[in-house]
Amino acid sequence: MRSYVRNTLAQSNSRGSTVIIKNGKPQQISYGWAWYGKRIGNGNDSVVYPTASLQKVVTAAMVVQLMNEKWHTSERFSQNTKISRWYPELKNADNITLGQLMTHTSGINAVNTEADRGTDYSEDDAVKWAIDNANSTDSGTPGTYFYNNTNYILLAGIIKKVSGQSYETNFNNRIVNKLGLANTYLYQNIPSWKTDPISYIWNVKNYQDPEYITKTQASQLVGAANMFTTPMDYYKIQVGLSNGAILNKSDFYYLTHLRSRVNNYSGGIYLDNNDTIKSAYGNLGGTHFGIWFQMTTDNRNGLIMFLNQTAGDENAQKQVGYQILNHIKPYTFIAG
Repeated sequence: MRSYVRNTLAQSNSRGSTVIIKNGKPQQISYGWAWYGKRIGNGNDSVVYPTASLQKVVTAAMVVQLMNEKWHTSERFSQNTKISRWYPELKNADNITLGQLMTHTSGINAVNTEADRGTDYSEDDAVKWAIDNANSTDSGTPGTYFYNNTNYILLAGIIKKVSGQSYETNFNNRIVNKLGLANTYLYQNIPSWKTDPISYIWNVKNYQDPEYITKTQASQLVGAANMFTTPMDYYKIQVGLSNGAILNKSDFYYLTHLRSRVNNYSGGIYLDNNDTIKSAYGNLGGTHFGIWFQMTTDNRNGLIMFLNQTAGDENAQKQVGYQILNHIKPYTFIAG
């Protein structure tokens, strides 16, 4: 398996770190340099990778946890609660439900969420920018799918409003500490002995056009794309979403079958093949990362692929992963 994965990455001019899950057993296989200039290899213990939109399911899961905790109190809320409860100043908030934020069907069409604005935002300031930007943009009709980071930045703000604690505190207590994750951080908490990788593209040769995620860019995307981890820690998160550590199976079903969903996306991930396959893809504007996972929903087989050098677009990157998935368990996974 190790030779196959490394050869597949090499032949596709891709570099990165993966976790292969076969029959319930995860194995890390990495290839190439995470930081070419310093010769730090992918899979090195010091490297933590951006998860980009693969963070969204973590944010959504924390919302479901809070729903459960508040269910028998006066602060009870559900997927059907209008977000005007938390954001009365947000345009159209009386017509947008919490579930619509979680399924990207809020109608919010805010722009430039990933363009680095050069400001180190606090959580509150990042949420305020999202509200202001949503208010200044022509919104779509609630109920129509439009993928936008603003939905999950607003969810991060709701987590703080409901819990009375920051997103960071909730994340560390509910996810990192709960699962005992040793390599998972929000950007601002990456310790000095760790490093995030540089991203590259293949253009005639390897390691071209180096780009990395800045502190300011990460600070804009609280709850949506400011989590850094390893593929093995991310595997533990995926398992924790249905084994009771983060959510139980009933909660996971709720998360992935919200009433507002209009396609196969709900609560941060896509479900396919009669709910037997789960997946999500992420990257960040101005960088070359390709972050993708596809696993069976029983967590027995699959691939978590964190690429820091890419060749081609999202579909090309997924095709690389699909080759590996077919080697893990043929006739099980989907190409996209």
